[in-house]
Amino acid sequence: MNRLRVEVQGAVQGVGFRPFVFRLASELGLAGWVLNGNAGVAVEVEGDEAALGAFSRRIREEAPPRARIRSISESRPPGTGFVGFEIRYSESEGQKTVLVLPDLATCPDCLSDVLDPGNRRAGYPFTNCTSCGPRFTIVRALPYDRPNTTMSGFPLCRECRTEYEDPCDRRFHAQPNACPACGPTAALRDRDGAVLASGIEAVDAAARCLAEGAVVAVKGVGGFHLLCDARDASAVGRLRERKGRLRKPFALMVRDLPMAREVCRVPEEAIPFLSSPEAPIVLLERRVDSPVAEGVAPGNPNLGVMLPSNPLHHLLLRKAAFPVVATSGNRSEEPICIDEGEAALRLGSLADLFLVHDRPIERHADDSIVRVIRKEARVLRRARGYAPFPVFANRPLPPILAVGAHLKSTVALSVGREIFLSQHIGDLESPEAMAAFERVIADFRRLWEVDPVAVAHDLHPGYLSTKWARETGSPLIAVQHHHAHLAACLAENQTQGDALGVTWDGTGYGTDRTVWGGEFLSGSAAGFTRVASLRPFRLPGGEAAVREPRRCALALLWERFGKESLRMTGLAPVASFTDVEKEVLASMLERGLNAPVTTSAGRLFDGVAALLGLCQRSSFEGEAAMALEAAVDPAERGAYPLPFAENSASEGAPLVLDWSEMLGALLEDLSKNVAVPTMAARFHNGLAAGTAGVAGKIGQRRVALTGGCFQNRVLTERTADLLESLDFEVLLHREVPPGDGGISLGQIAVAASTMGA
Repeated sequence: MNRLRVEVQGAVQGVGFRPFVFRLASELGLAGWVLNGNAGVAVEVEGDEAALGAFSRRIREEAPPRARIRSISESRPPGTGFVGFEIRYSESEGQKTVLVLPDLATCPDCLSDVLDPGNRRAGYPFTNCTSCGPRFTIVRALPYDRPNTTMSGFPLCRECRTEYEDPCDRRFHAQPNACPACGPTAALRDRDGAVLASGIEAVDAAARCLAEGAVVAVKGVGGFHLLCDARDASAVGRLRERKGRLRKPFALMVRDLPMAREVCRVPEEAIPFLSSPEAPIVLLERRVDSPVAEGVAPGNPNLGVMLPSNPLHHLLLRKAAFPVVATSGNRSEEPICIDEGEAALRLGSLADLFLVHDRPIERHADDSIVRVIRKEARVLRRARGYAPFPVFANRPLPPILAVGAHLKSTVALSVGREIFLSQHIGDLESPEAMAAFERVIADFRRLWEVDPVAVAHDLHPGYLSTKWARETGSPLIAVQHHHAHLAACLAENQTQGDALGVTWDGTGYGTDRTVWGGEFLSGSAAGFTRVASLRPFRLPGGEAAVREPRRCALALLWERFGKESLRMTGLAPVASFTDVEKEVLASMLERGLNAPVTTSAGRLFDGVAALLGLCQRSSFEGEAAMALEAAVDPAERGAYPLPFAENSASEGAPLVLDWSEMLGALLEDLSKNVAVPTMAARFHNGLAAGTAGVAGKIGQRRVALTGGCFQNRVLTERTADLLESLDFEVLLHREVPPGDGGISLGQIAVAASTMGA
């Protein structure tokens, strides 16, 4: 007999790949076996040559829809005479390089089961199959088999066991498979832990409490959410007060697409992402007649909307029949809770009731956030549905751990040709956040059984992630913040060679020990040259200027007008200061005391937002920039000037884009009472034109737009459109955030290059 061995690598476990192979081999009359291994799926088949050829072709062409094949290798060992075809037990020998699939939203077939009164899973909140359900949040070890998941404590009943063992059933080897007879159960509890209702009655009772104005903590797939009626202004206000979240937008969960259309404008290009198996939060424009309370996203024209991602949420939203706030189950700046004890301790003063279940969550996973930019979904926060799916390298890399930056933290680990990027961890500003950061690192190292040969970290000496790296005793590789942004964009786009990286964000520690943030870097992961930047200015009060855009505005005015700026009381930010405050700030700016120099594009956005009267004090990062983007008149095509500074021609020095003329033009428009949307648009258009000017001057035809500022849809689209009209190749992020959530990926790329890999 002729024999064929096939080894498939990629996301091929937990997606029905083995039953697919079983059915294909049976149809073709082939004998042999298939199993899960540490590197993917291995298959050996015997039969006539024509059938083997068809098998080789069809395994590529007809793979399950959720499978993501990275590579397929074939060999021809000698035949031994297999009898029949079998699915063998998994093997656990060798290096673990298998890809753990992210959690997947409920598929249409399972939702139909849950909603069918005649189905044995009717109303069951933990229904799933090989096409949907939890993966990353329940796996404890590889390979991905039920004993290695948090479902190991739920023995299958006879009916579920029959499904699990039938290769022709869609629940064949669905590791979280369960039903009301053998699986997890839900319960509604009060703050003291007393059970008020169980099973489907718990879901019904929770829905009634939401309608009555309660805040309910709900345990989902990757952690807790805090829910309340999004139409109820008083309930939304109570949740804001309890959570200490003054104005930062809350996310919404809606029953289905028709309900999404009741609260937002849903463009056609957004529908595939909103209803995708990743089920992320999608930023959409709020309808004027939306029933959602203003307090859900104060002053913001956009709402973050998601559909239910699991049967529990589907059932709850069908019973409630109204949109709900669904914000992370945590206090501000802390990681989300994942078990009942932790939730009772940390959320006890935030929630009135707790809808919980007894399926353990192995690791947290927030909701991912995407935004449709240039008709594609761009991930702004990468977690449920996306993590830990890797970015593929074009060559094997040494095992490197990257610990990210400080805000929007993620970590990354390279294993062979894969760079595994963690779920969103958050800002490393509390003991709870640091504990979550350390758990994720330990989790990654344990899951893939890898000891890194080096740890890559941010150049900033004060970041807690940097301090943690220094305490490991491992060889360290420091990576400049904006270089990591550029390298991350190139790595995600599988791009070799150099590019001009337009790396704009809030702050990053520069190689000259100043605060960078409006940079143009020419290079690759192997190295970079700082070829241009925005004109520097000071930040009076340092971190205080990050929280108060009015300080940035005063700093911009001071840079151009000096002390005269203190008398410009007709401008909103200047008028907001008392005389004493102005004296203190003037002393800082004049002497350079507690007023670090920066080139930050993010702080430039803040200053302009304050000058336009949009935001003087921020309650959350990015608030001023979001307000400035939201104010843009989409029809305005005028642009404020952003020329090169006069000394930009000096030999060897980076070019400087001088925003002072932009500031002058904006102030002139303010004096003429030009509409704020017009001025906001001219500012964005000016930045796009200035970027194109630098690209033309440098002569690099490939341009990467990266850094947190490129979460801004208007800035990204107008800059990319202009560059492409001038025949530049533009690289953007897709599944890796442009902000600091992508830093760890770039650190891996730079560190590997530094090590000569």
